[in-house]
Amino acid sequence: PTEWSTETSVTWPGRAGRFLPGTLTGCVAGSGEGGPSSSRVFVVRRDQDIYIQTLRKLFNESHGIFVGLQRSEEELAGKSRKAQLVQVSKNYRSVIRACMEDMHQAASKFVSWPCFFQVSILSAMELIWNLCEILFVEAAAAGPLLLRLLDWVRLHVCDVDNMVREVLSSENPSKHELFWNVVDVFVLQGRMDEARHLLSKEASANPASMNMYKILDDLMKKMPMPSLGNTQTLTEMELKWQHWHEECQRYLQDGTFASNSHMESICKILLGDEDAILEKKELMTTWYHFLVTRLLYSHPTVKPMELRFYAQSSMDLFLGGESSPEPLDTILMAAFEFEMHQVIKECSIALSNWWFVAHLTDLLDHCKLLQSHNLYFGSNMREFLLLEYASGLFSHHSLWQLGVDYFDHCPEYGRVYLELHIERIPLNTEQKALKVLRICEQRQMHEQVRSICKIMAMKALRNNRLGSALSWSIRAKDAAFATLISDRFLKDYCERGCFSDLDLIDNLGPSMLLSDRLTFLGKYREFHRLYGEKRFSEAAKLLLMLMTAHIAPCSFWMTLLTDALPLLEQKEVIFSAEQTYELMRCLEDLTAGKSDKQKFQDDDVETMKVEMLRLALARNLARVIVKEGTLEGS
Repeated sequence: PTEWSTETSVTWPGRAGRFLPGTLTGCVAGSGEGGPSSSRVFVVRRDQDIYIQTLRKLFNESHGIFVGLQRSEEELAGKSRKAQLVQVSKNYRSVIRACMEDMHQAASKFVSWPCFFQVSILSAMELIWNLCEILFVEAAAAGPLLLRLLDWVRLHVCDVDNMVREVLSSENPSKHELFWNVVDVFVLQGRMDEARHLLSKEASANPASMNMYKILDDLMKKMPMPSLGNTQTLTEMELKWQHWHEECQRYLQDGTFASNSHMESICKILLGDEDAILEKKELMTTWYHFLVTRLLYSHPTVKPMELRFYAQSSMDLFLGGESSPEPLDTILMAAFEFEMHQVIKECSIALSNWWFVAHLTDLLDHCKLLQSHNLYFGSNMREFLLLEYASGLFSHHSLWQLGVDYFDHCPEYGRVYLELHIERIPLNTEQKALKVLRICEQRQMHEQVRSICKIMAMKALRNNRLGSALSWSIRAKDAAFATLISDRFLKDYCERGCFSDLDLIDNLGPSMLLSDRLTFLGKYREFHRLYGEKRFSEAAKLLLMLMTAHIAPCSFWMTLLTDALPLLEQKEVIFSAEQTYELMRCLEDLTAGKSDKQKFQDDDVETMKVEMLRLALARNLARVIVKEGTLEGS
């Protein structure tokens, strides 16, 4: 998937095992139908399958299976370990099949060629995964191995259900043109009960063949099959099979079925005659079906490590040098040769996304099968593939959330990759930003938390959403930005005469200590609250403290002094003599700090404020002197 070209392609089998061509990637600029000089531009995008809507189920549901497997690693032990891993593998396959069925319905409904192609890809993926499950995860031993391979062939290779329905629904099934084809397919797949059931219809319709039917039926009934339990040893199985094989040979040599070519052909198949089996090539459609049929009737107790020899010879016999192996053939052959690394490599090249190899490799790693293969990558092969898959997920607007968990379970480089990809997520909405922020906070990614908060604070400030901007800057613990926004709040107050986002300012709590300006904003709002509650003495004390402690910016002193006017004019004396002198000093410091040019530029309103303040301060001082003198005299 990492190599892009204008001619890269991959072929996969269709439902009946025939190969369907399909393009692996897009094209580069100028490679359209118009030739090199064409002005058409094709966008090449990595992991294109991530954007296919019908594959969302595959990515979402397999994510839950993956996470569950990582969390249960400590619980997997002893005999139950293999059973649990096999169940995990089956869960993955069920997701592939469900997705394949959904896509097949969509393809049938809209007659979409891309959907049909994806169905064939998913079908091939399930075929490969199932074989890997049998050989690597379950590691089936001689005997049960053949039974598993038969189930594999029956499930994936040749669907005869439609053919069976057509034959059985006819008025005279034994005379149907497909009758013997169905019987042959059942025999080739080892489905003896179904084959015997159909043959019974032939015997009923043709009494002359009754004797032959009974003999063939008896041979098929007595055919020894491996057992999943430990009821018999391989030696016992081989002895029984040898005796049965000799009986079949005797009937064939005696010419028992000579008068019926179909039954004679079936008897030859039971004897494992390769020529007789190859005559049914069109019914099997694939060399691996031929392989399993050949093993069933010639070597039912095949051992896992012997598969490679039978697989190679079966492919050579079946293809007969007519065509070179397809990518799928190469992958399956690598599996039969127990070359796990080669399976993963070939799948990485052939498939257009990393989903398959990432999850299969992770499962094989949990089976403790990949330790010797890590040398090919110079690091952990499982982690390498998971990193690539998760990186692809991060290119999608919503699937990136799944990628986080994959990075979490990559101990070596997962954290670094997550930090890099998190920074590239477009923060389109505040809700999305909160999701990203929560992920970063849970993983203590402090730099990323600060970066996200700063970006969102700046966006809010550009949109004049001061409350949101202040909230994000506090969350980022950015004192400079909090100071800037506090100044904007104060400026907004001066222009409008009231505060916006009062709930936020009222509940700053310890956050107001982030910067002096934010502290002033919080305290100044508290002054207004005290004044509104008619707690004038407390309000006056707080107002004076804001000025004398130099918390308030000098540019805001005139506003604070103006806020003191209503308190100075109260019937009851609020400010003491000492407090009044402090206010007077602040007023003089404010006016004395201005140059003559600034004084000249001051408007009449500012001059009037200063004069009113001086008059109010003088009157309050007179009142407080009389009051305090009277108290002392008494």
